[in-house]
Amino acid sequence: MALTNRYKSAPGAGTLAALVLVLVFGSPWYADWAADNTNPDTAGGWWLRLLAWPHWQFDSDDSLRSIIIADLKAILVVVLTLLFLYLLPGSQLARARGTISQFFAGWASYIFAGGFAALLTTLFLANPTLLGAFRAAGDGATYGLFVGWIIGLATLGGRRGTR
Repeated sequence: MALTNRYKSAPGAGTLAALVLVLVFGSPWYADWAADNTNPDTAGGWWLRLLAWPHWQFDSDDSLRSIIIADLKAILVVVLTLLFLYLLPGSQLARARGTISQFFAGWASYIFAGGFAALLTTLFLANPTLLGAFRAAGDGATYGLFVGWIIGLATLGGRRGTR
């Protein structure tokens, strides 16, 4: 089991979990399924749709700019998760593996990654506004808040990553 591997690094495990979340739930197939088969007015339907937030796509009727921005958001969520897992001290400085600080550091890194990925991709929109950037960052942070606990669980028990 991956969570009990004593040789995994917390940043590596968290980044791998983020990559799997983005690849699986950000796929066009899952996003279409969630849009067609869930009710956004229920908690479960809302959450299943939220999982598809950092979506990626490879063919669409949208403009190339929209496709690149959506893909950039998905890529940035994974890259920024790795960055924040290295920068947040909970997973880096925890003396004992599996402490609650590792869990919260992993969760927080995903909240920050979602917010900053949305904020940065807003800069590439045709007519970016400050209000649009704030709303996008809020959407990204919401995604991180409700999905980031998975990253927190993945980082539990990992070593700090560097010796």
